[in-house]
Amino acid sequence: MYRLARTGGSPELLRRLARRAEGWAGILGGDGTVLQAAAGNARWPGHEAAGIAARAARGLTARGAGSCSLDTEGCTALLLPLDRTPGDHGPVLALVAPRPLPAGLSTLMADAAMPLALAWAAESLERRRRRVDLAESRGREAVLHLLMTGQLSIARQVAGALRPKLPDPVRVCVVECSGGQRDEVARICADVSGGRTWIVRCPVYARHLILIAPADDETDAGADEPGSRRPLGLAVAARVDDCVVGVSEEVRLPDTATAYQQAFHALAVARGLPGRHAGFGSAPEPALVVGAAGARWADTLLAPLLAHLPRRSQDPGSQELSATVASWLAFSSHATQHLKIHRNTLAARLRFVGELLGLDLNRVADQAAVDLALRIRATPSLRRPRSGTPAVSGDLDTVLRAPGVQDWAVQQLRLLAGAGPTGEETLRTWLRCEARLSPAAAELGISVPGARKRLTRLEALLCRSLLQTPSARYDLWLAFRAVDLAA
Repeated sequence: MYRLARTGGSPELLRRLARRAEGWAGILGGDGTVLQAAAGNARWPGHEAAGIAARAARGLTARGAGSCSLDTEGCTALLLPLDRTPGDHGPVLALVAPRPLPAGLSTLMADAAMPLALAWAAESLERRRRRVDLAESRGREAVLHLLMTGQLSIARQVAGALRPKLPDPVRVCVVECSGGQRDEVARICADVSGGRTWIVRCPVYARHLILIAPADDETDAGADEPGSRRPLGLAVAARVDDCVVGVSEEVRLPDTATAYQQAFHALAVARGLPGRHAGFGSAPEPALVVGAAGARWADTLLAPLLAHLPRRSQDPGSQELSATVASWLAFSSHATQHLKIHRNTLAARLRFVGELLGLDLNRVADQAAVDLALRIRATPSLRRPRSGTPAVSGDLDTVLRAPGVQDWAVQQLRLLAGAGPTGEETLRTWLRCEARLSPAAAELGISVPGARKRLTRLEALLCRSLLQTPSARYDLWLAFRAVDLAA
């Protein structure tokens, strides 16, 4: 019995008892709730046996007896408490078998009670530990979501119940690990960082970990270089052989969403490097170069969305709709996992937002406009024009003609020179086909795998992710549009 408890736990012990009795064995709560059960005979009506055992368990609890048997027509139920603490309504071992009972069944049941109690206690403890781990993981995911949507004060309040304290300024690392190893890699990351880093299991990509680390966080290089220090992302890549790490620039905590996208783009570059580690290349954020005219344009574009009031209390308000659009622009269809909503709910919200803004959100051009406007709104220095300033300031083309935006566009596209005319043609065609591979491949006259390989090579050249979201498609569309307007 003890060997079965070690190798198979309570399920295997219950199966052994049920087979020996040619009936039904189970563990019940004091109120008769079946917690776990096994049937030793396929013809045995398990639901009837469970009902008999539940009735006997309630009687045993009410009387506070040390054991109990209940005879019914054609069968007998034997019950034995697994926890003999006085006054405790703990789990009960129940055995229901047809009469006549096999010889020695009561003795076998008594022998199995102790190892079964130990196995059940260990399994209950493990279940509680998993629930606590799940609650902590969900709490960290909620804090990350609040940071991504700019709700800094609420994020700090929720994070106050967890450890460590949210750092500021930060660097964000995205760690991509092999399937099924995320928990082990999370443990290694916590060990490497000395507990100073926020580690969040990505709700969108099952192989990704998101690390929010202090900007100055460095760790011991290890036994190979005693006494030396190295950045956290580099140390993680060195410790875990098959992981890939992308690291953002140093940012303030309110800009965590921007840092995450930077780390994700760096991850696309790191996949092609021998060291499996890459930092985000220096590039200005378009929201920082649009100026006051861009801020007024963003306010005008988003005004119907920001002023929306739901007709019913259960309908999403402007803040929830804005968060939905931002998540969809960042993660595409994966936004359902990020927001924990059904895909039909996501589609209905996007359709409603498109009607509010008068845009077709299936077009990359309109997606890029909304994405830029939301990023401008999230930039504190550009959030509101001074009182009395006119609200309307041209359209998107007017914003893209600004000298600062023109310089930004040239800098964005400068790296394409290394790919020759084919690279720019591929990108323009892909964007013109709404970032869909099949129509782009057909227009270019190549196969779909060929188009994918071209875009993968351009990812390494641009140091940006294109095929996986968050994608640089919006920045590239804006850059091409600005260059075309200048020409």
